[in-house]
Amino acid sequence: MSMYGRDPWGGPLEIHATDSATDDERSRNLQELDRAALDETQQSWLLGAGEQKKKKKKYVDLGCIIVSRKVFIWTVGTVAVCAVLSGLITLIVKTVPRHHHKPAPPDNYTLALHKALLFFNAQKSGKLPRHNNVSWRGNSCMGDGKKSQGTSSAIKDLVGGYYDAGDAIKFHFPKAFAMTMLSWSVIEYSAKYEAAGELAHVKELIKWGTDYFLKTFNNTADTITSIAAQVGSGDTSGGSTTPNDHYCWMRPEDIDYDRPVAECHGCSDLAAEMAAALAAASIVFKDNRAYSQKLVHGATTLYKFSRLQRGRYSAGASEASVFYNSTSYWDEFVWGGAWMYFATGNSSYLKLATTPGLAKHAGAFWGGPDYGVLSWDNKLTGAQVLLSRLRLFLSPGYPYEEILSTFHNQTGIIMCSYLPMFTSFNRTRGGLIQLNHGRPQPLQYVVNAAFLAALYSDYLDAADTPGWYCGPNFFSTDVLRDFAKTQIDYILGKNPRKMSYIVGFGNHYPKHVHHRAASIPKNKIKYNCKGGWKWRDTSKPNPHTIVGAMVAGPDKHDGFHDVRTNYNYTEPTLAGNAGLVAALVALSGDKSSGIDKNTLFSAVPPMFPTPPPPPAPWKP
Repeated sequence: MSMYGRDPWGGPLEIHATDSATDDERSRNLQELDRAALDETQQSWLLGAGEQKKKKKKYVDLGCIIVSRKVFIWTVGTVAVCAVLSGLITLIVKTVPRHHHKPAPPDNYTLALHKALLFFNAQKSGKLPRHNNVSWRGNSCMGDGKKSQGTSSAIKDLVGGYYDAGDAIKFHFPKAFAMTMLSWSVIEYSAKYEAAGELAHVKELIKWGTDYFLKTFNNTADTITSIAAQVGSGDTSGGSTTPNDHYCWMRPEDIDYDRPVAECHGCSDLAAEMAAALAAASIVFKDNRAYSQKLVHGATTLYKFSRLQRGRYSAGASEASVFYNSTSYWDEFVWGGAWMYFATGNSSYLKLATTPGLAKHAGAFWGGPDYGVLSWDNKLTGAQVLLSRLRLFLSPGYPYEEILSTFHNQTGIIMCSYLPMFTSFNRTRGGLIQLNHGRPQPLQYVVNAAFLAALYSDYLDAADTPGWYCGPNFFSTDVLRDFAKTQIDYILGKNPRKMSYIVGFGNHYPKHVHHRAASIPKNKIKYNCKGGWKWRDTSKPNPHTIVGAMVAGPDKHDGFHDVRTNYNYTEPTLAGNAGLVAALVALSGDKSSGIDKNTLFSAVPPMFPTPPPPPAPWKP
C-alpha cells in the first residue's frame, strides 16, 4: 500500500508503508543508541592508562586537523632528509674547486691598439707627465714660443704638444687632423676603448693635444686676427747649414738652437681644422663641463676666424708648402662646420656645412683621382661620412635633405671604390690598395680608408640596413668590414715580406726607423747638431724601440727598404698613427658591440623637420 503526496519539485511523492515507522519504534531505536554510547563511555573508564596511550598514539592532533601518526612521521622524515641532502649538495658545490674557462686572448687588433697609442707618448714635447711609459724620453723644448720675435702678444708659451714625425717640428695642420681623428674614434667606440683598458689613456692623449692648441691663439677672445701655425724649422734649401730640426740630428732633449714660430693671419684651412679638433674633443670631454665649454668657445673663435680671414695657411713661400701643403680650405669649411654643429647644436653650422656652394668648391661633385681619399689635406670624404650618419639616424629633413642625400649617395660610391671588383684604385700584388696611386708613404691613406669602411659598416648595421648598392649590385656590410680587415692585416704582417709595419708588433718589423730620439742612445752624452749624424748614418738598429710607430710603408711593388735615411719608407707620423688607432679600435673586440649612436648627438636639440614652403599661387 502506498500514499501519494505533493512533491514540491513538481512530481508525486511516494511513501511506502514498509519504510514508515511508528512513534514507538523510533523511541526504541533512540534508547538503543543511548545505551551503546553509555557502554563506550564506561569502557573508556575501565581501560588502563597504558592502553589509553596506545590508542591515542594512532593519531596526531595538529590543532586544525588530526592525521595518522604514520603519515605524520613519513612526512616529517621526508622533509628532514631532503633538507640534509640539499645542504650536502650546497656544501659540495661550494667546496669543490671550479674550473674557470680562461677569457679569450685579445685579438691582433686589440694588441696592436695598445702599441699604436704608445707612439703618441713617444712624440710628446715639453714637460712630460710622471708616467709617460717611454723610458728614453724626457722633458724637451721648454722654451718654445717664449723667445720668438714678431709673434702675437697673445702667444707667449708654446711648450707642449706633439712632434710631428721623426724630427722635432710641430706642424699644427696635420696635428689638428690627428686629434680630430682620435676624438672621432672615441666618440664612436668608447665602449671598445674601455674593454681594451685604453679609454683613459686615449683621452689623456687627446687632452695633451687640445691643451696645446689652446695656447696657439687667444682662446679667451671672441675674435682673433692670427694663430700659430708651426714651431721649429726644417728648411735646408740652397744647401743651408743653419742649425734647425732637419739639418741637425739631435735628441729633442738636447736641442739648443733657435726654434722659430710661424704665425698666420689668413689661414682658413688650419683654423677650421683646429676648430674641428677642439669641437670633437669637447664631445669626448662632455662630462667635464668646464673644460668642454672652454673647448667649444675656442672652436667657435677659430671657426669664425677661418671664415672671416680667408686664405690657405701654406700659401706663398712658407715652409708648410714644402712639407704639408694644403690644396684648399673648402673641405675644412664643411668638415669643421659639421663638427661645430655636433658640438654646439647650433643649426647655423649645419646650414653652412650643407651649403651646396661649399660642397661644390670642396670637390664633392666632380670626382678626380684622389676623390674618396681621406687625409690630413682633404677631409671631404670624412665630412660626407659624418653627415651621412646624421641622415641615417636623425633624418633632419628639409632644408638639409637634398645635400645630405647627395652626401649619403656619394659615401656609398666611395665605399664601392674601395672594393677589389672596382678599378678606381690599383692594388699591389700583396693586396694593398694604392689610394695615393703609387706615390710614397701609402699607409697613412690606407688606415683612414679602413677606418671609414669599418665605421660605415657599423653605421648601416646600427640603422638595421643590411648593405648598400654599387650600381645594380647589392653588397652586405660584411664586405666593407672584410676590406678593412685585409688592409690592416697587410700592415700587421700578412704581406709578401711577412713584415709588420708597426714597430714592436710581431717578430719582424722595421729596426731602422727614421726618428731622431729613437736612433740616438740615452747615455748621458749630449750629441750636438752634427754629432748625431753618426747615429743617423749607422747601419746598426736603433738603440730604442719606438713601440707602436707605423712607418711610411712599402712601395707599389710591395718592396720595403729598412733604411733610416729614407723617410719615404721608415718615417712615422702623427696623422698616420691617428688613422691607424681609429681603424684598430673599429675592428677590435666583438663586432656586436658596434658604435655609440647617441654621444655624437648629445648637444643636438630634438629635430622637427621644417615643412617645405608652399607652392607659388597658381596663375592662369
